Amino acid sequence: AKMQKYLLYNSVEPEELPTLKELSTIEICKVWSGMSRHIYRQLLKKRAVEIGVGTFAVLPVNASVAEGKVLPVERPMFILSKPLKMFYKLESDETKIPDETPVVQPDFEAVAANIHFRHEIVEQCVQETLLCFAGALRDNKEVEFSFR
Repeated sequence: AKMQKYLLYNSVEPEELPTLKELSTIEICKVWSGMSRHIYRQLLKKRAVEIGVGTFAVLPVNASVAEGKVLPVERPMFILSKPLKMFYKLESDETKIPDETPVVQPDFEAVAANIHFRHEIVEQCVQETLLCFAGALRDNKEVEFSFR
């Protein structure tokens, strides 16, 4: 039921969210860069990471190289969750995570220890940012979410 909270009937402004309201932009960026390092390490271990609105995973794809030759490569991707896609009527290709790939939840405590924040703060900051992200999807806004 964790997914439900991202199915919004009304959009959400950052100033309505208790943790984002208290944190500076620099602190929010620090949380997300800790989070993206954590996700990256999981992907290197051949795990997928589910973060409420979807899942980061490394998927086998075929890259076209010269003269119609095809090269199998692995590509990191973000796969939006099905309920979210249906709820917000979003179009995207059906992408399946390989069965042998374990799907894990983010380890907020590990991220928090790495960036020296309390783990409640990290978890709430991530969830509230995702609420804003879902709100932007709901309102059909352009979203720029950059991960290194």
